[in-house]
Amino acid sequence: MHIDDASRQYTGKNGEQHVTRCFLLRRSYRDENGKPQKVTLANISDLSDNVISGLRLLLKGATLVDAEPAFNIERSVPHGDVAAAHIMAGKLRLRSMLGPACRERDIAYALVLSRTVRPKSKLSTVRWWLAGDTTLAPDLGIGGASTDDVYAAMDWLLKQKGKIEKKLARLHLREGGIAMYDLSSSWVDGEKCELAAFGYSRDAKRGRKQIEYGLMTDPEGRPVGIDVFPGNTSDPESFKTAMSKARGDFGLKDIVFVGDRGMITKTRIAELRELDGAGWVTALKAPDIAALAADGGPLQMSLFDEQDFAEITHPDYPGERLVCCRNPALAVSRARKRETLLTATEEDLAKIAKSVESGRLKNPDKIGVRVGKIIGKHKVGKHFTWEIEEGRFTYRRDEENIAAEAALDGIYVIRAKITADTASAPEVVQIYKNLKSVERDFKTIKVDDLDARPIRHFLPGRVESHMLICMLAAYLTWHLRATFAPLTFTDQDIPVTGNPVAPAMRSEQATRKDTEKQTDDGLPVYRYRDLLGHLATLTRQTVNFNGQRIEKVTIPTPVQARAFELLESPVPVALT
Repeated sequence: MHIDDASRQYTGKNGEQHVTRCFLLRRSYRDENGKPQKVTLANISDLSDNVISGLRLLLKGATLVDAEPAFNIERSVPHGDVAAAHIMAGKLRLRSMLGPACRERDIAYALVLSRTVRPKSKLSTVRWWLAGDTTLAPDLGIGGASTDDVYAAMDWLLKQKGKIEKKLARLHLREGGIAMYDLSSSWVDGEKCELAAFGYSRDAKRGRKQIEYGLMTDPEGRPVGIDVFPGNTSDPESFKTAMSKARGDFGLKDIVFVGDRGMITKTRIAELRELDGAGWVTALKAPDIAALAADGGPLQMSLFDEQDFAEITHPDYPGERLVCCRNPALAVSRARKRETLLTATEEDLAKIAKSVESGRLKNPDKIGVRVGKIIGKHKVGKHFTWEIEEGRFTYRRDEENIAAEAALDGIYVIRAKITADTASAPEVVQIYKNLKSVERDFKTIKVDDLDARPIRHFLPGRVESHMLICMLAAYLTWHLRATFAPLTFTDQDIPVTGNPVAPAMRSEQATRKDTEKQTDDGLPVYRYRDLLGHLATLTRQTVNFNGQRIEKVTIPTPVQARAFELLESPVPVALT
């Protein structure tokens, strides 16, 4: 038996098209002479299209079941975020970069991917794997990993650290090129970490022990190396490690180090002078700038009559270039901040003076203690003079001192040992300003994307391995952010201006994205972390249909489809 579609189409007198619906259930056979014949068994034209389609399947031998009880979704697991990170890691050959193939490498690689898409503690990450709440664990074959396995993988990864950093340096640092370096810190949970110590907290966590770590990047901000130090290590001491690593471990004899004024100090520069081929780009501290401007020195305001920067020389800096810059916007900002702090200090000092005047506070030592707290709070004590006697306290602004500082508002001086052939004066300024790339990486590691804080490990090696995982995740995140820039608020085409001192401007395209909150092709614009969250809604479904188990990925949304287009890859059903 079969179903014939005998429907007919005709045109009426008025030109309209008409269809006569006709579906016939027929049986075919051969007569006595062997000729094919057919007989109509029923007219089924009144049945719905779904019923007719079902009858066709039955006549072909198919078995039909009720869809609702036979169709079950056994599991739905977030997949798109780890798939995107895995694809990018594959492009970067990150897994092979970690070391030779082994179970420890698989777990270490999974830790890097997990830190990239879901930055949590190691215990939370292992539970995430064991619960099957991600496709990462089963696809990489580490679903049964325990915390002991994770610690073993971290110990293994630490042994590969030198080789990994050398590979990154070969990719992103070149002989005669530029290396950026800076130091940051993160506080420690617990009291047993051997590296934990009190020091200058860049997290504003006073009274908390911390560890410090120095990050080396290329000029664009790609991390290439990280070192961990006790929490009371000074910036210059950490920089000695960076110098040794770049020249000894990476074999770069001719390289320019870029660091801030607290990092590359006079002592470190004296050491760099002894190294053939070593250059530097840093900035002068305020007293050194004042010395250049005093007594008719080379730094005069007339330098900035026509432009905001000028290059000078000085015998105190032999063989070096000094690029003087004046940022009017910075000058206004510093003047406003200074006035705010001066006013706040005066208000607090006035309270002390009132207490002294009323006789409630008489002892000079107690007066001095309260004054010291105020001065330490606002840190503008150098702009005040005061007298303290028994039952007497007076103070006033040091207007001469304030005027001297205000004269240099907005002025900074870049100190560099780099040839003019390598970098012009504007380029020297831009090189120093590129330190923001390292600061952005610290923000990525500590706050925005990887949540490295607080440090929960006790052994120095585990702390160092943890920070190495964070650095590798930051390296992966750097490339993911760059790839997904069209879908995020990231400016893809920052305008290049002739004035390196001027504040950076947003491109027209970025401004339009900021305003309209959508891309040129009408897709919504996301923050990077929100985009990863949206990718995670692209799930892998385990479907059981009448006993047959199938794995399917949900149909991507337009944003998800665009994200994988940017990765130049289809959505994989499994991580391979």
